[in-house]
Amino acid sequence: MEAHLVLGNAGLNCESYGTGTKVRLPGKKAMEPRIFKFGTPYEQMYKSLSSTPDDAAFFNRNRVLQLCRRGAAVKRAPVRWQDTPTDRVNQHDVVIAFEERIYDAVIEDLQMREPTEDFKPIHVICLDTKDNPTEAAKQGQVALDLCWRLEKCADL
Repeated sequence: MEAHLVLGNAGLNCESYGTGTKVRLPGKKAMEPRIFKFGTPYEQMYKSLSSTPDDAAFFNRNRVLQLCRRGAAVKRAPVRWQDTPTDRVNQHDVVIAFEERIYDAVIEDLQMREPTEDFKPIHVICLDTKDNPTEAAKQGQVALDLCWRLEKCADL
């Protein structure tokens, strides 16, 4: 979501997706994440995570509420890549994955889809990133630089 925010603020057309079966956010215990369905609005996640004073304090401390606020500022709800219709996927020129497992899931999904008549190549790039706010901010800037360089290409 950090890259989505950075790219959008720079005026670039971008979308963001997840690739898992559910949206998993850190829970109070390491092995018990808070799980939401794709399409659940960020505002609803925020309310669920802050439903009690103890929950609000915990999820504020571990910055999960901040993630929900940032997500809500960018879009209504998380979207799953694999559920995106092929005609919508075909509108992408470049896909940037920020984890190797996401890159692999996108490649696998693209290979499974039936090509359409208006099929065109999609460049899939992996900028493997540690999942923490500092690294996300750094890679958001790397993604922005990459996108500006790609924008200057006469032919991808």
